[in-house]
Amino acid sequence: MPPKPSWDPRETPRSSPWLRPTIRIRLTLLYGGMFLIAGMLLLTIIYLLAAQALDDASQLPFRILNGNAQPTSDRCPGLTGTLPSDVFMQRLSACAEAQRRMALDGLLRRSLLALLGLAVAAFAFGYVMAGRVLSPLGRITRTARQVAGSDLHKRIELEGPDDELKELSDTFDDMLDRLERAFTAQQRFVGNASHELRTPLAINRTLLEVQLADPDASPELQQLAKTLLATNERSEQLVEGLLLLARSENELVDRKPVDLAEVASQAVEQARGEADNKGVALRGVRQPTYVQGNGVLLERVALNLVQNAVRYNVREGGWVSVSTEAQPGQAVLVVENTGPVVPAYEVDNLFEPFRRLRTERTGSDKGVGLGLSIVRSVARAHGGAVSAVPREDGGLVMRVTLPL
Repeated sequence: MPPKPSWDPRETPRSSPWLRPTIRIRLTLLYGGMFLIAGMLLLTIIYLLAAQALDDASQLPFRILNGNAQPTSDRCPGLTGTLPSDVFMQRLSACAEAQRRMALDGLLRRSLLALLGLAVAAFAFGYVMAGRVLSPLGRITRTARQVAGSDLHKRIELEGPDDELKELSDTFDDMLDRLERAFTAQQRFVGNASHELRTPLAINRTLLEVQLADPDASPELQQLAKTLLATNERSEQLVEGLLLLARSENELVDRKPVDLAEVASQAVEQARGEADNKGVALRGVRQPTYVQGNGVLLERVALNLVQNAVRYNVREGGWVSVSTEAQPGQAVLVVENTGPVVPAYEVDNLFEPFRRLRTERTGSDKGVGLGLSIVRSVARAHGGAVSAVPREDGGLVMRVTLPL
């Protein structure tokens, strides 16, 4: 076998970081150029303003006419008439100082106005250019949100300069390729496992049922067949629960309108026979509430909650309330029941696989400890959540919230 090459021929060699038009280099050139241009503009404006101030200051505020000083500006009103030389020089110095202050004040005001205008222009230009440079991030974010909804077929496929964002986009696309392959392999495995595990269990159930139907079978053989049939049924429930749990761990791709009230009513009808045998009353008000999701999985959520509420109940006078309602932005399924007191520290353990309460049930021990785990997984796959709150008198209030 030839040695495995240390490089991947599918990968395109990247140029040196100093030769690539990276975001760092582009931003450095952009903001450096902006700073240089703004500095040159500000320097030019200050130069022109200073030249104008010097021109104004170079003009004498008086003129000599017939040996008398006549003011030509109201800035030096004291230079009038014939004055002694010392007084004239004092007033001339004061006038020059006043002109100097006025020139500096004017230069400062105009420079501040120019700086303010340049700052506004620089912020606007920088905002526009930063938006153009970072615009690929918006595309990456939108694709990531679509992928979060289990649409693994989406790709960014970013085109443009070979910079950090292009490298990030290509890496993200490669990751999506691997995720899609893993997700497809998982779905294929679940389908194959479903067939391979159910088939022998179905054959065993058929053989045991045939044995039970044999009138010549001895009582011991009949009892053994019943025991094995119950064990086989429990194994079928375990396999079904594990497969459903594996399928519901991923968010849904195809969603359809589902009436949560109808789903809850069907679950109530399916559990009514067991509830009647245990003396548990079923009640509740179910308002029509439509959500986008998978009807089969949502029906399993409602059925698991109702069955648990019936089985974990009191022996006399027990009841189960199943209700649905629409709230702003979400639909709510509430299953409340009487039953044994549930410690608050046990609530979080209810949703773990193969975990049960250490309490007695009203009847036979059915189930495999996956019911609430499936409820939580299906709720998360629909973008919702499930919570449990113990009642003071015993029992639980199970609340499933789903987005509309």
